[in-house]
Parts: sequence; C-alpha cells; structure tokens
Amino acid sequence: MYQLIQHLTSGKTELVTVAAPQVRAGYVLIRTRRTLVSVGTERMLVDFGKASLLGKVRQQPERVKQVIEKIQSDGLLPTLEAVFRKLDQPLPLGYCHVGEVIAVGADVTDMAIGDRVASNGHHAEVVCVPRNLVAKIPTSVTDDQATFTVIGAVGLQGIRLLNPTLGETVVVVGLGLVGLLTAQLLRLNGCRVIGLDPDEHKLTLARTVGIETLNPSHTDVIKAVMTLTGGVGADGVVITASTKSTTTRTDEIMTQSARMSRKRGRIVLIGVVNLHLNRADFFEKELSFQVSCSYGPGRYDSAYEQAGLDYPLPFVRWTENRNFQTILQLLSTGQLQVAPLISQIVPLTDYQQIYGQLGASGSHTIASILSYPDTPEATARLGTSITLRERATIVPSAGVVGLIGAGSFAGATVLPALRKAGATLHTIASANGMSGTLLAKKYGIPHSTTRYQTLLDEPAIDLCVITTRHNSHARLVIEALQAGKHVFVEKPLAIYEDELAAIITAASKASDRLLTVGFNRRFSPTARKAKSLLGGDTSGAVPMAIVATINAGAIPANAWVHDRAVGGGRILGEACHHIDLLTYLTGSRVTAVCLNAMGQAPSETTDSASMLLRYENGSTGVINYFANGSKAYAKERIEIYSQERTLILDNFSSLTGYGFRGFSSFSGKQDKGHAEQFSQLISYLRTGQGLIIPFSDIINTTATALAALRSLQENNWVLLV
Repeated sequence: MYQLIQHLTSGKTELVTVAAPQVRAGYVLIRTRRTLVSVGTERMLVDFGKASLLGKVRQQPERVKQVIEKIQSDGLLPTLEAVFRKLDQPLPLGYCHVGEVIAVGADVTDMAIGDRVASNGHHAEVVCVPRNLVAKIPTSVTDDQATFTVIGAVGLQGIRLLNPTLGETVVVVGLGLVGLLTAQLLRLNGCRVIGLDPDEHKLTLARTVGIETLNPSHTDVIKAVMTLTGGVGADGVVITASTKSTTTRTDEIMTQSARMSRKRGRIVLIGVVNLHLNRADFFEKELSFQVSCSYGPGRYDSAYEQAGLDYPLPFVRWTENRNFQTILQLLSTGQLQVAPLISQIVPLTDYQQIYGQLGASGSHTIASILSYPDTPEATARLGTSITLRERATIVPSAGVVGLIGAGSFAGATVLPALRKAGATLHTIASANGMSGTLLAKKYGIPHSTTRYQTLLDEPAIDLCVITTRHNSHARLVIEALQAGKHVFVEKPLAIYEDELAAIITAASKASDRLLTVGFNRRFSPTARKAKSLLGGDTSGAVPMAIVATINAGAIPANAWVHDRAVGGGRILGEACHHIDLLTYLTGSRVTAVCLNAMGQAPSETTDSASMLLRYENGSTGVINYFANGSKAYAKERIEIYSQERTLILDNFSSLTGYGFRGFSSFSGKQDKGHAEQFSQLISYLRTGQGLIIPFSDIINTTATALAALRSLQENNWVLLV
C-alpha cells in the first residue's frame, strides 16, 4: 500500500510502498477514503527536516542537555551514532483520517465491517487504529467534512480547558485551520470572538463565518481589544498560532495575550509558541495559563489508547473519543462550517501539490485534503507482504534470517550486527508495515510483511530473530520452534512462569533446533577478557564475589516496560542481562535469589532494587539496579573479587585489574557484545563452530529473574529447583 512519510534528515516528503497492517486485538482496520493535511503541524515537521543539524538543535534546545549527559556516560562516538540513528527514522505523516472499516480486532464489539469512521490514522491506504481513537460518522456528514473531526477536537479541548460562559469575549490568536475551527466553536458556546492574524486572506475567511477580526500588523491589538470590551479586556485568550521561531514577534504573543486579558482572565495555549512569560503581566492580573494536550483526556495514556480502557463518563465527561463525537455531531447539524476552509482536494499520488507548497510565501492554503482511489490497482496494493527486490531462489542453509519486529533496537543494533556477521537476510515482519519496509530497503532485505506467519511458513528461512515487545516473546518462540526454526529472541525469554514451562516443553520437542536469547554482555571484549583472567572455563572451580551496579536511569512511570503483563518490569526485562553475565563470570548457576526494592509496599515490579544471588559453587552476586541516579554517571560497573584479586569492568569500555600478574588495564570503544554474539551465532549455525550460551544457563537466568519478582512479593529468599 501507499503511505506518506517524512525524512527528518533531509526534510524530504516521500510516498512509499509498504505492506498493509493487519488488525490486532482492540484495534480497527480501516481502508482510507480521505485524509486532511494539517498545514501547521506538518509544515513544522518539514521545516525541521530541512534544517541543518545546528538548526535542529536550535529548534529543540531541551535535547542538548540529554545529549551532553549521554556523551558523559557513553562517550562521544556512541552518542553521535545514537543521534543520527534517531534522525534517520522517518515519521509517518497525518492524523486526520476518514475511511471504511474492513476488519475489527478481538474485544471490539461496537464496530462492524463497512462502518464509515473518523480516526487519527496516518496518510496511508490502510491504517490500524486503537478503538478509542475511532468514531463512527453520521450518514449526513460527508467524507470531506469528517476529515476535520480530529483537528476540530484539538480546538474543542482547548475550549473545554478555557471553560467559557455565555456572553464572554474570547480572543483567538492565529487564524489557521485550528484557529478558525476554534473560533467557530467558541461562537457556538455563545461567546463574542475576536480573531487575530497578520494574513488578510485568513481574516477575510474568518469574517465569512461571523468572526470579528484584527490584524496585528496594522493595529495595536491590545488597545483595540480593550476598546472593544469597554476597557475590561478579554475574558479569555486561546493561542492557536504554531511556530517555534525565536523572533520578537512570536515572543510577543504571550505578552500581548496577557495584556489584552481582563483581571483574572484565562489563557489557553493550543499551538506551539515560545513561552517567554513576564511575571508582572500575570501577577498584576492574577491570570490563569494552561497548555492544552491534543484531543483531550486519554491522549498519551496507554491504558486508554492502547489497552482500550475508557474513562467512566460520569467522572470524565469529555474524553478524546467523546470530543471526536461532538465535532461529528456539530458537522451533522450544520452548526460547524468547514466547506469554506477546504483549499484543495488532490489524489494521494499528487501529494507534492500540497507538500511542495507548505510554508510557501503568499500561500493561502488553509485545509488540503488527500483523496484515495477505490480501484483494482489500489486494491492490488493492499497486500500484507511485498517484495522489494527480486532474488534468486535461496537454498535452505543455516543462517537465512527472518526478523519479527522492526523497532528502534532492531534497526539500530540487530540488523547492523546480522549484516556484519554475514547473515542472509530474507524477510522482515512488522505490525504496521512502514517500519519493516523502510528497514528492508535500508538493509537490502528482499521481503517485508505484516503477517509474521509468512516468515514461519517460508522454508528458506531457518533462523527466526524475534525483537518484539516482551509479552509476545514466549508465544513467538514456541510458534517458531514448532515451525522448525532456530530461534534467537531478545530478552526476556518469558515474563511468566507458565510461559517458561511451555518454552521448555517446546524446546524439548524440537531438540535439533537452537534456542538462544540476547544476553549479549557475556560476548563483550571486556567481559571475555575478565573471564580469561579469572581462569577461563575453569573459573567455576573457585568461588568469587561480584557486585554489579547498574545506573539504569529513569523511565516514565507509564512506559510499557513497567507493565507486568506487557514488559514484565525492568528487573525481568533488563537486569536479566546482568544475571547472565554473573553466571558467565562465576562459571556456575544460581540456586537462590532475594530481591530488596526501594520503597515500602511490595509491588509487582520495580526499577530500583538490590538482588542477592547464591551460586552452586559458593559464589555470591549482588546486582544493584537503580533508576534514581545521575545520567551523567556511567551506566554499568562490575566489580569482581577473587583470590585476593580485583577486576573493575567500567561501562563495557575498560577493564582494570588489581593483583593480576602481567595485567593492569584494558580499554577500547564501548562494546556490549551485540555484534560478537550474532557473529558467533551465525558461525555456529553454519559450521557447528562458535560460542553459544548453554540452554541450561538461559533457563536458569530466566527462572532467576522470575524468582526475584516472587521474592519481592513474598519478602524472602526463593530457591531455584
């Protein structure tokens, strides 16, 4: 299918062919009829992409501190690589979508195939959207009108925060698409509306829908508003202008808004402007200021948007979905006029007619709509798999790879390591199609699909690499083993005990297939050097004590990794790396574990805790996994004490020895072992030679992490049987 994307490195807008997504539980699959181009938002993305690296920094100065901290902890080169990888990931464009439902996922009971719906889907021929971001369109509303649903909800949410009353005077600063819709909605609330914009075309358009207007380029708008309100000032100001320019004009927006407000007036920011606030302006009038978040309550809440958990109406009257419904109802009654705002309707394939003019001087475009053909040619493009380049038939042999999952880790780490290892990359499967197809193009992978079963059914593929979210790992591992594939899965192997048991059963039935996990730390040069200094394969004969301190850094509390049922928590999903590393260094396996977390009440998961480990050979381990430290400090430090000798492994870039004859230090570029692990894996599959993690170690590490969480709940040591 066709989809529009934005390249952040060059600013280029491109129509690409990607595999169509498949419906998922809690989601709705929609074939597109129309999408609306939000000129302000999408122009900022284009301008950001076209800017130089210095220009990008100026537009996002808040990122500079994060980059500096990463340089301090990880070094200059890894940081630059991470920055450029981030910029190299294109963004899907669009969030004002209309189409027809072609499939509904499990748990969706109030949508049916054939329903005409509005959503925040991208500019793509097929989109898969969470149920709570989809609203049915009344029969009296046309497709063109319905494309204004989501952008209208943006303005509506700002008004709900302003809480205007009948007869109040409200100033709308910026009469672009959001501003014109907001002004109309305020009039429907019984407000007197004054619109400000330097563009005479927009002012004229505003007057056609009953809005009083002022041009700040020709008028002292503060004096004018005071005059129009009898010296009282505006009851409210809604700022819908969108620019992050640092010019004096945009800096004045907040000052003007404050000075034209009445005492105890309210100001709501919907757009994007610099917030250079003058305390005196706000102090003297006791003004209220609030920033509006997108479409309304529920936005960016994964429980609402992804899991489909609605807020109870009696307690949260207006969610983002109910805001969608309100806009559609106003369109159906004719109270909200959008026809005058439509500047052009062009076919998707002619998108450059719109994007080539974004931000052009003298452009009077307010709203542009992309139309999507319903033709046999368009239908033929909607397959779940695509071939990017023809290739001779591959004879099945070890090391032909199919990748499930196309997230940032797959693109930044896994695929470069596989390519360096000389693996034959055959197919990549991703849920939404776009990320997988773009990675396939970048790494020369001939096939992209949104149906992972296609990969499992392909006889030429013998190694399945799984890099999806944690809650899918166990299921995909079992399916891949049952399909006769070797399996590499990113950590964790499983997030529940019953999943681990099912994997052990499946692996025993596929004993000729390799199953390994991405415990890469043991493959790092510093870890391997430490192992050799400790005695190599004979290290397990002598007990040792190891302390691993992980300065993991904070992750927002609502991130999916903290969800026990999705990410398993950071101890299970990340500290498992260090359990495996200690097992590798001690040459033994864990027999008991105890986890002590920061805080008082027991919890299902934690990201600040100390884990105590006992090993079969008498070794002890301590893993301090902390999320409350400084990002400027190194992330990983391993201290090893053995036979009156000490090794300090610092951030996988240096190793310092004390008490070792002939060795004092070893250093180099930070290397956590990803490339070496894949090199050894491919070598092992093709020749039978190479280092792999013993299956018993993998099971022991996973069981230890699961037992650690149980220890947290039970507040005692847990023995591993």
